[in-house]
Amino acid sequence: QVQLVESGGGLVQPGGSLRLSCAASGRTFSSLNMGWFRQAPGKEREFAAGITRSGGWQYYADSVKGRFTISKDNTKNTVYLQMNSLKPEDTAVYYCAAGSGTGSLTRGSSYDYWGQGTQVTVSS
Repeated sequence: QVQLVESGGGLVQPGGSLRLSCAASGRTFSSLNMGWFRQAPGKEREFAAGITRSGGWQYYADSVKGRFTISKDNTKNTVYLQMNSLKPEDTAVYYCAAGSGTGSLTRGSSYDYWGQGTQVTVSS
């Protein structure tokens, strides 16, 4: 079992920045691929960013590419999502996910464990 705890969400003005953190426990963190997904009100959950177990490869949704950066610190068992130039359409609950398989990191089915989510609201 893997436990995931997100933090760092909040209210930010358009154009602002936030950094989300996800602390993992229960399994060797370096063996896990990690991802961030988000779900806006009335919409389906969607992929935002993913990173391979070594941290060597990152993947982004087109909607966040160039604004969001995912990173993984295997010494701290933590994955981060740095979000810059935030827009109102980035408003959502953001979920951290972990998986050890070989499927595409852009798909929710590739992840075995999910956090509870953290709310991000972008509004003036």
